[in-house]
Amino acid sequence: MAEQKTSQQPEQELSEQRRVRREKLAALQAAGEDPFQETRFDWDATSAQIKEHFDEMEGKAVKVAGRLMSKRGMGKVSFCDLQDRDGRIQLYARQDEMDEAVYKKFKKFDIGDIVGVEGEVFRTQRGEMSVRAKNITLLSKALLPLPEKFHGLQDRELRYRQRYVDLIVNPEVKRNFIIRSRFIKHVRDFLDGRGYMEVETPVLNTISGGATARPFITHHNTLDIDMYMRIATELPLKRLIVGGLDRVYEIGRIFRNEGMDPKHNPEFTTVELYQAYTDFNGMMDLFEDLLSSAAQKMLGTYQLEWQGEQIDLTPGWPRLTMHEAVKQYTGIDFMAISSDEEAVAAAKAIGVELPETADPTWGNALYETFDQKVEEKLVQPTFITMHPVDVSPLAKRSPKDPRLTERFELFICRSEMGNAFSELNDPIDQKQRFQKQVELRAKGDSEAGMMDEDYINALEYGLPPTGGLGIGIDRCVMLLTNSDTIREVILFPTMKPLD
Repeated sequence: MAEQKTSQQPEQELSEQRRVRREKLAALQAAGEDPFQETRFDWDATSAQIKEHFDEMEGKAVKVAGRLMSKRGMGKVSFCDLQDRDGRIQLYARQDEMDEAVYKKFKKFDIGDIVGVEGEVFRTQRGEMSVRAKNITLLSKALLPLPEKFHGLQDRELRYRQRYVDLIVNPEVKRNFIIRSRFIKHVRDFLDGRGYMEVETPVLNTISGGATARPFITHHNTLDIDMYMRIATELPLKRLIVGGLDRVYEIGRIFRNEGMDPKHNPEFTTVELYQAYTDFNGMMDLFEDLLSSAAQKMLGTYQLEWQGEQIDLTPGWPRLTMHEAVKQYTGIDFMAISSDEEAVAAAKAIGVELPETADPTWGNALYETFDQKVEEKLVQPTFITMHPVDVSPLAKRSPKDPRLTERFELFICRSEMGNAFSELNDPIDQKQRFQKQVELRAKGDSEAGMMDEDYINALEYGLPPTGGLGIGIDRCVMLLTNSDTIREVILFPTMKPLD
């Protein structure tokens, strides 16, 4: 198999460095000092702890462990940078302060090697907080060199394929995933504190449901049936509301067999939550509170930068109906239009393309006009409400206009951040809407939903008035980390295999 380069280093140079490192490993193994036989190192301090508590730790013995990121000095004195989970700390190694044999072995270590260091905390003459090494143990040998110091690992394609190298050499990448972890914890703490119960629902299902999206299909050998990887967690969670679990949520992976771009990955993470006895207005209040409090807690401010825009998350976000937004940005007043034909003509007149798999309706024309002409103009946090029933098969109809539903999407910087409904709890209406989706699928719409007879059966037992909300975890982390692509906030994004 061809060697895989870790940077823009020439293949010949990489092969030579690899050969030298393997020879060093072979020599260690021949001497009975195989580093891969080391089983543990009980460190008791990190780089951050030493720097944060230097005054009380100065002069005290410590054990630190990590990866050698640089080596400087010659002869009997060496300086190194050790990188651990928290950051970097300087090592000071002097031959006359260590066992001479240990020092000589240490001099042969390579950048990238993983070591355990026993020493004491001190400050160098130049004032740098450091660890004065007394003993250094090689814990693992790096057989490939790290990317060249000044250019690092810059190629995005290579960074995503070799995330392990990316995390080693690009400290800002690690920050993204620390924020991601903290945001998910914030979501859990936020919902747990409001009486929600975290649950788990199946990833494999016998039908595709809960959203309009193309599913991944697999085969269950024992049952000899095709199964679908979930495109949403909605329908199982609402079954639990029927069962009396009045506040539930699930954080989990979703799979959609669709396109890939800076905002979309085939597998991504959402949190879906459902609350009995509230509606989509309650969900708007909750979403605004959750996201604004996350920014304040993690970044200490409501003022963020994302995709070159200054974003203000101060609570009190605007709420516009979809038809109001369309009228504001295009001039078309869909509420003054009653027929499908007139609505379609108005949309096409400003260059809106409508789906060809079905006869477009008033609702299709309104939604596509918003999607193609208005969404790109929404920069500051804005709730868009009252979506057409034609594109909202699981949302409750508006009592004021049966063409619309009690649904909202939150948009920030031209990106949808979440989707919510007053949940449809009329089993007769729901079955009719499922049937409409079945008809669309029969006409070639691969994203249309399927009939879910068991869900209809559940609704017939009675679903209380319920508000539901789905939030894209990845999009929220993109916002909080000022990332321009979803691949920057997914540790292992989907990639096309190399030859």
